[in-house]
Amino acid sequence: MLGKGKNENYMDDAKTKVGTLIGAGTVFDGDLSSSETVRIDGVVNGNCTCEKKLILSAEGQVKGNINAQSVIISGKVDGDIVVSGKLELLSTGKIAGNITASSLVIDEGACFDGRCTMTASLGQTAGYLPDKSEERVQDVQEEKNYSKSHK
Repeated sequence: MLGKGKNENYMDDAKTKVGTLIGAGTVFDGDLSSSETVRIDGVVNGNCTCEKKLILSAEGQVKGNINAQSVIISGKVDGDIVVSGKLELLSTGKIAGNITASSLVIDEGACFDGRCTMTASLGQTAGYLPDKSEERVQDVQEEKNYSKSHK
């Protein structure tokens, strides 16, 4: 496969219109909210909410929670991430926090320290997932009834 490499993953990024850019060497203190795609090359000390895609470059850092439609992480995140679509953790990425997403891709060499919850479909949050403990109680009761009837 001549001419193809890891940079092929970034082709989508080149076509994405970035509405907000936090440049390298910039430190943003406070919560960041955007209706467009956000790219972070600097440091954000606060929560990030993005209605579209959030891209965190290898030099970028977020010290707070992230909530977006889709996320690509190449840098460092200290906080929880909630994504309604796909989260990609690239080989240089580091996440210290919990993830909630409907799709997750983790490249070899990436670091993830936390818990992951996969949602059943796009737009469905963890709060809408069925409670498995109730199903387990029902299964145990059915098993006991079966045992009693076959003694």
